Amino acid sequence: MTTSVLSIAISGITPADQGAMAEAARRWDSIAKPIGGLGLLEEAVIRAAGVQGTADVSLDRKVLAVFCADNGVTEEGVTQIGPEVTASVAASMAWGEACVCRMAWTAGAQVFPVDIGIAHPVEEGGLLRRHVTRGTRSIAKGPAMTRDEAVAAVVTGITLAEELKGRGYRLLAAGEMGIGNTTTAAAVTAVLLGRQVEEVTGRGAGLSDEGLERKIAVIRRAIEVNAPDPRDPLDVLSKVGGLDIAGMAGFYLGAALHHVPVVLDGAISAAAALLAVRLCPDAAKALIASHRSAEPSSGLLLDALGLRPIVSADLKLGEGHRCRDHHAHAGYGHVHLSGHGHLPGPGHPALSPPELRWRHWCTAARPAARAGTRKIFCVRCPVRGLGSIWLPWRRWMRRAGRGSGATGPCGRTRASPPWSARGTWAG
Repeated sequence: MTTSVLSIAISGITPADQGAMAEAARRWDSIAKPIGGLGLLEEAVIRAAGVQGTADVSLDRKVLAVFCADNGVTEEGVTQIGPEVTASVAASMAWGEACVCRMAWTAGAQVFPVDIGIAHPVEEGGLLRRHVTRGTRSIAKGPAMTRDEAVAAVVTGITLAEELKGRGYRLLAAGEMGIGNTTTAAAVTAVLLGRQVEEVTGRGAGLSDEGLERKIAVIRRAIEVNAPDPRDPLDVLSKVGGLDIAGMAGFYLGAALHHVPVVLDGAISAAAALLAVRLCPDAAKALIASHRSAEPSSGLLLDALGLRPIVSADLKLGEGHRCRDHHAHAGYGHVHLSGHGHLPGPGHPALSPPELRWRHWCTAARPAARAGTRKIFCVRCPVRGLGSIWLPWRRWMRRAGRGSGATGPCGRTRASPPWSARGTWAG
């Protein structure tokens, strides 16, 4: 069934609207500026016009989907950290504490972490649970997954793009979190581009020289053992890819199908994009390259996709363990709670900009915290689709109703720890 869904989706993707692109270009040229003066920024808007089918491009609502999955290849010693970090960082994203959440909040974008294949289930609210399997198998010993599992993961990405379009988002972005996925992405890239493994393999999150050699050897062995067919993208994906890459590939197909531009991140998302384009060349219309990363495969993949990145800054961000307990966020301050970890300080990224309008407690400045201790009452409420957020006690009681049986938006009562706790600002 999933195979037929994928075939229908691919057949429904149409080429870019050339008329809309021409009109968007004409509008740029009519502005009092040098022709092409805004360079790739103009090109990005023109591409968006071709996807949306109109020169009246709307990018006002933005969302990032982060596909999280574990990769069995980690058992081959190709990473510095263990697969348990995938679950930890996914939880951090659900809490809004990860670096990507802070960056997205600054850009006015919502973040949706997606469990498409995390080995150890994460119980945090705000995590979209779309797992196909609980991680993949080691590509050095055999296929990462079955062809049906790969197709199911691709369809999951297509479906998610459709859902986000239905929620009113007009600009999508895709990211990933999965320890070991620079290894699987390098294997996919080497096969699809016909490149030597050394050309496309980088240090990931900072491998030593010895670690890099081991990683290259594992990828070589994986390609030899599985013999993926470069003419069959699904064969490559299922044998040496990962669930996160599969989900992103589907997400790009879904964006093209539903006429929404989608922003690529680094080398791993570019590998997924190449898979999507190999499955359906017209899917390339929806792709916008954000940057050229430090991974050696990044430039090769973007060239193969015919994309020019807007930024080239040697970015190589790798998410780490979430900040817990008594660790303060730089520049934000934090709240100590008795037995309940910490509260985020002002401007916490789990709160989207519209929510800040009524969560007045977020406006407290760190200098004020230094001047004296301010007592607050807060309630933690994991709102579905938004991640875990903190509401001031009084505000929650006004929204939920007063009385001992009052509940928050999540349905939990105010009397159930740690849903209510007394905390103090600490400078």
